[in-house]
Amino acid sequence: MEFVIENLSKSFEKKEVLKDINFTFESGKIYGLLGRNGAGKTTLFNCINSDLKADSGNFYLVEDGDKRGLKPTDIGYVLSTPTVPEFLTGREFLKFFLDINKDSIGKDNIRSIDDYFATMNISAEDSARLLKDYSHGMKNKMQMLINIIAQPNIMLLDEPLTSLDVVVAEEMKQILRSLKTGRITILSTHILDLALDLCDTIVLLNHGTLEIIDKENLDSSEFKTRIIAALTEESHV
Repeated sequence: MEFVIENLSKSFEKKEVLKDINFTFESGKIYGLLGRNGAGKTTLFNCINSDLKADSGNFYLVEDGDKRGLKPTDIGYVLSTPTVPEFLTGREFLKFFLDINKDSIGKDNIRSIDDYFATMNISAEDSARLLKDYSHGMKNKMQMLINIIAQPNIMLLDEPLTSLDVVVAEEMKQILRSLKTGRITILSTHILDLALDLCDTIVLLNHGTLEIIDKENLDSSEFKTRIIAALTEESHV
């Protein structure tokens, strides 16, 4: 499976953020979308997810040689700031999500609620707490969990690990590695070391365009200097 972006452009007033992007993502890989704060990473994700209308461009999936447009169920989007219904407990939220999505998930694929929480290393005690009392990291885990259950073809992760403590971040990285088969995972970050550690392919978003960075060349001082320069340029978005 491939996810293809074709001639994507997006401007805000006179600032062109995305400039006629053409790119193909392949399934089974975690892509590190690397770019400074304000480079347009979230704008790119919002265009893909149809939360933001692009000025031009198309998105489509290629499966077994057949091309088709994106459906809402193709995309899972994990926001940098988790959004969860804080008036529910973790258990209530997960049960509600499973109930309303049982047809698309398939009864044979639904596991027990306790099993899902165990997968994310969330204790039975914590699962019974209100989501408003969850830490940022635990809310992020819940957001990740429902996207894992939904099994989207494309997973968009917008700076998902930046504000997590070391233990939770390592747990999340292991989960992402275990889930990459059969889907396209795109993780945005401005942290080079995180991208190198977790991602199979590094894609640099700079001056509105996407460019694959050969990880084998990252040991060269010239390449690192170029990437760091791109990540530290003053944002104009």
